[in-house]
Amino acid sequence: MEMVESDSGPELSAEEEMALIRDSTVAAEAHAKEGDIFFLVTNRWWQSWIDYVIQDSAGVTSNGSHQHEFGSNAPRRPGAIDNLDLLDDVASEVSSMDIELHDTLVEGRDYILLPQKVWEKLHGWYGGGPTLPRKAINTGLSQTDLAIEVYPLRLQLILMPKGEQAVIRISKKDTVDELYKKACEVFDLVPDEVYIWDYYGRTKHALMDNLEKTLEDANIQMDQDILVEVTANANGSLDGGCMSSIQENDYFERGPTSLTTDASKSGFSYENFASISYGSRSYSSSLAQSQYLRSSNGDLDTLPGTVGVTTRGFPSGLIGLLNLGNTCFMNSAVQCLVHTPEFARYFREDYHCEINWHNPLGMVELLAFLLDGLHEDLNRVKHRPYLKSKDADGRSDEEVADEYWANHIARNDSIIVDVCQGQYKSTLVCPICGKVSVTFDPFMYLSLPLQFASTRSMTVVLFTCDGSAPPTLYTVSVPKQGRCRDLIQALSNACSLRKEERLLIAEIRNHRIHLILEDPVLQLSTIKDDDHLAVYRLPKLEKRATYIQFVHRREDLDHGNNSSSTSWKSYGVPLLAQICRNETVTGSDIHEMACKMLVPMLRNQVSQHSAVQSSLSTRTQSYHTDNSKFQLQLIDDSNTVVEQTDYGIRVPQSSVATVIFVNWSKSDLKKLNTNHLEHLPEVFKYAPPAKRTRGEPLSLYACLDAFLREEPLVPEEMWLVFCCTP
Repeated sequence: MEMVESDSGPELSAEEEMALIRDSTVAAEAHAKEGDIFFLVTNRWWQSWIDYVIQDSAGVTSNGSHQHEFGSNAPRRPGAIDNLDLLDDVASEVSSMDIELHDTLVEGRDYILLPQKVWEKLHGWYGGGPTLPRKAINTGLSQTDLAIEVYPLRLQLILMPKGEQAVIRISKKDTVDELYKKACEVFDLVPDEVYIWDYYGRTKHALMDNLEKTLEDANIQMDQDILVEVTANANGSLDGGCMSSIQENDYFERGPTSLTTDASKSGFSYENFASISYGSRSYSSSLAQSQYLRSSNGDLDTLPGTVGVTTRGFPSGLIGLLNLGNTCFMNSAVQCLVHTPEFARYFREDYHCEINWHNPLGMVELLAFLLDGLHEDLNRVKHRPYLKSKDADGRSDEEVADEYWANHIARNDSIIVDVCQGQYKSTLVCPICGKVSVTFDPFMYLSLPLQFASTRSMTVVLFTCDGSAPPTLYTVSVPKQGRCRDLIQALSNACSLRKEERLLIAEIRNHRIHLILEDPVLQLSTIKDDDHLAVYRLPKLEKRATYIQFVHRREDLDHGNNSSSTSWKSYGVPLLAQICRNETVTGSDIHEMACKMLVPMLRNQVSQHSAVQSSLSTRTQSYHTDNSKFQLQLIDDSNTVVEQTDYGIRVPQSSVATVIFVNWSKSDLKKLNTNHLEHLPEVFKYAPPAKRTRGEPLSLYACLDAFLREEPLVPEEMWLVFCCTP
């Protein structure tokens, strides 16, 4: 995993960077083709760069994470590109690849895709990494839809008879020959002695001997098994064990009825390929081919006159339509129509007399268009009269509704209208003169807003810098589409924050502060459920702040040599203190900051903790009392001991926070209650609720209520009101 430093050339202005990236992006999109390389960049970094380059042309910042100076309104130039958010360290350990992405990444939320020229410019300016290239491929039925294969096929190779296993990544557009080469490379095999089987569901389905066929055409799916079989015979033929396995799986039958099929006569697979389309960013389904069947003589050649087709994983029988390439919506629409009793009865009878043979529109797919097409085909009205609807003018709703419906069926009269159409009342009130306009509009379907939960639960641990309280766990509810300021406000209410105090949110990784979330407009959606957040309660300063993070380390005995040398290993959640920027502090000041924050964590110090909360003077005396109970060893990041002296120390400015290590001996560490210091919970830990409330499930009536909710007219909709339109 390589992290590259930026080039040492002259730094461009934000405006120059934006112009170059814009031009490169337009050029790349205009000439995008299969085989082009695109690069993943974490959305957090990308948004911080966007904020930086548009700071002169926009009044507010976009969503993003920044490590800019406290109190500054203009976003700072972002640091090096950091794609570590996208990596799954656990998956990388079990894969033969060095880098594995999280399986649940979403484009636009977690990452964005950059053309190669754009990546090279940004990477040259900012450095960082790791580099995550992905190839553009053609997808779809016509193989003309360009998509970026963010997640290549992940396959588990099983070597027989040794039983060894390995996980590899390979493009669905790679050929079987390339899979052979990769398998031989992984297991150090001779290609002439290897047979590879489609081993889906740990069952032999097809011998993959067509080396020019792509893995997509071979119906190889994500996360499936591939059997790599080494022959024992000198002539390279399959041994008896292989043949017996074939017989057990019904792929070798003796008799004239054995059938085979080639790719041109195969069936379709139900597999969905979730590739990210570069142009439309839409999902596409792969057209996959069926596997081979064996003939009675064991050959894999196609037999003439073949009529049998098999689809892997599905038994024969009535199972409905397979997904024939982006047809799942049409399939569901057809199922809805088939299971509507009125339609079933109607089309079983003689409906030919009602067919409109002069309909020029024809029939189209999907439910809405299908119903429209059926209505036009079956419309009993051959010549539609022109009718003008009148305004209500104070008449009753029943009278106006009957009039509108009569006008509608005078032009539209079919079985579709009888079964599926109705009308709803629409009321417009002019915001200027107050005139009320009532109409009744026909409808065949309603687009209802889904009323999902609009809030999100977030859990953090709050630390005080003055030692007035021990670390405290808080779980608050915030808007799902909220900003960082919403989380700060919720926490401020929960902890009764005083006017002279403020909260600072930090993301913790590897026992250090990875990111300080100071931007109040940062979207909470950029904070993942498995992130770990610490919140620090700090006093407000008149000047800009410089932060000091105290990173805890404990003894880690190295028994690998006879000397049993002691090393130090980071652990727990760092504590945070602040001083005014450019302020000089002493070693004693730094020791006092650390000890003051540790006071409420001392075991069996209830009385002293109560004294700490009383006043500042009492805090100071309590600190001196507690300091005698343990000796802190403070080390700066240059491995220099911070002594308790009155000599001035200038704290260097850092993009996050200056690091001071706190080395704990085993004896001193036992004096602390390290529960919240050691175990920082995830922002949201999913667990099935013990009891669901009645209001939680998605309700059709709630969606209808939301559809019927009164909405104010915006200026763009004033054309709907005729009375006051200029």
